[in-house]
Amino acid sequence: MQQVTLKEIGQLLNATVRGDDTQIVSSVATLEDAIEGQLSFLANSKYRAQLEATQASAVLLTEKDAADYKGTAVIVADPYVGFARVAQLLDTSPKAAVGIHPSAQIDASAKLGENVSIGANAVICANAILSDNVQIGAGSVVGESSIIGQNSCLWANVTIYHNVHIGTDCTIHSATVIGSDGFGYANEKGNWIKIPQTGGVRIGNRVEIGSCTSIDRGALSHTEIHDGVIIDNQVQIAHNVVIGQNTAIAGGTIVAGSSTIGKYCIIGGGCGISGHISIADGVHISGGTNVTSVIRDKGVYSSATIAMENKLWRRNTVRFRQLDELFARVKLLENTQK
Repeated sequence: MQQVTLKEIGQLLNATVRGDDTQIVSSVATLEDAIEGQLSFLANSKYRAQLEATQASAVLLTEKDAADYKGTAVIVADPYVGFARVAQLLDTSPKAAVGIHPSAQIDASAKLGENVSIGANAVICANAILSDNVQIGAGSVVGESSIIGQNSCLWANVTIYHNVHIGTDCTIHSATVIGSDGFGYANEKGNWIKIPQTGGVRIGNRVEIGSCTSIDRGALSHTEIHDGVIIDNQVQIAHNVVIGQNTAIAGGTIVAGSSTIGKYCIIGGGCGISGHISIADGVHISGGTNVTSVIRDKGVYSSATIAMENKLWRRNTVRFRQLDELFARVKLLENTQK
């Protein structure tokens, strides 16, 4: 079990410890659930009532919140960021793989860096490159001529197709597929003619991709996921999509082909983004929103309707169908009054 003193935490966070900085903590917890030996945090004012009753050995607080707190406090500018950094420090998650398992299948032409770990029944195909400190979980596949950058980790049963490049310090969670064919077809008199998807996928550094997510390879050029992007579970990224650095995409979102999402965007869960459109830098899209046209300006965009009683929803659906007729009647009235 990892243990650190509050003094060490203060040094890590460049924070002030008010109280006994020799206290030892071994994990983090919520205010309500924390016990002695744990560090907690207050990042949302609606939980402030739990502060006085918490059993945590210390609490990460802003200077304002710490003013009235009688317990041991670690004073930081942003308690949630502080919590994230301490949680990383105390993380006890196992590695995806340790050493090279005897059942792993590694092609003779593959190149492995130093301290590479490959789990049971994993397959490393011809001309693949695994850089230093890479971890490949059990049952994962790294396709022909694909590259995995230093310190990157593939958890169990990840599939990386051919000609996929993944940068340094990336994490790919279980059952994700990167580099499968994009949905490219031509129609000839009702019959679908497949278009070979000859591009690849290029993923930058410090990218994290959740489980059961699919990222398609490009049709001709590459699908691109830039540095610092985080993608949740069960997200579909179609062929030739480009996602700018440090953008976050929540679970269940679908991005259609050849769309470009800017830098520092936040895309809520369950969104649908149409193909061949662009979204500016710094855009926030609320969960459940369907984006069907270009977004040129930074801001918050929403379109999902709220949940309501079924009878009311049915009436409003009928009224929605009548909007065009209502609009025409209003315009007629306006023209009559001129």
